[in-house]
Amino acid sequence: MVKALSSEDIARRVARDIPNGAYVNLGIGMPMLVADYPVPGREFVLHSENGLLGMGPAPTAGEEDMDLINAGKQPVTILPGGSYFHHADSFAMIRGGHIDISILGAYQVAANGDLANWALPGPKPPAVGGAMDLVAGARQVWVMLATHVAKDGAHKIVERCDLPLTGLNCVHRVYSDLAVIDITPGGLVVTDMVAGLSAAELQANTGAPLTFADSCRALQSDRAA
Repeated sequence: MVKALSSEDIARRVARDIPNGAYVNLGIGMPMLVADYPVPGREFVLHSENGLLGMGPAPTAGEEDMDLINAGKQPVTILPGGSYFHHADSFAMIRGGHIDISILGAYQVAANGDLANWALPGPKPPAVGGAMDLVAGARQVWVMLATHVAKDGAHKIVERCDLPLTGLNCVHRVYSDLAVIDITPGGLVVTDMVAGLSAAELQANTGAPLTFADSCRALQSDRAA
C-alpha cells in the first residue's frame, strides 16, 4: 500500500537537502514547517521577509511572543546570533541576490520551471506578497506541494501554467507527498518517489512528461499507520 508523505515528512526531507551555510527564505504556510527540523551538524540561516534572520523552530505552546512573528504572522523563535531589521533591508537582501534558496508553495508548476502561486479564479482577492521578489532574487527556488494533485483532481505539475504567473523559468525542484522532482533543461526528472508507487502511477498524477533518475530513491513516510 502506498503511504503518501505528510507535510511534516516533506518538510523534514526539504531540511535534509539544504546545504551547510545556506541562507534560506521560507515562504508563508507549509514551508514554515522546515524551521522545525534542524539537521544535526549542519547550519543554515533562515530568513523571513518581514525582517528576521536566524529564525528558529516554532515556539512551544504557551511561549509564543506575538512581537516575534514571521511573514505569515505566525509566532516564531530566533536563534543565538539572529537579528531583526527593517522591512526594506530585508527586501534589499532578496533583491541583492543574498538569499541562496527560496522555498515556496504553489498552485501550479510548469515543466519549464514557471511558477503560479498567488492568484486563483474566484472572488477571493489575490495576495502576491513578496513572492515575485523571492523567485527573481534567490539563487534557487524550491516548491513544496502538500498534495501532488489538487482536491478536484487537477494536476499541480503541468506542461504549461494557466494561472497568473509569479515567475518565469524560476523553479529548480519540487517536493510533494509523492515525489521529489528536479526541473532541468531536459524536463522533469524524478529523483525520489514514495515506496510502492509505480512510475506509471506517478506519471498519471502529473500533467507533464517525467523521466526517472537511474538512482531514483524510495521515500518513506513517518506518518502513523
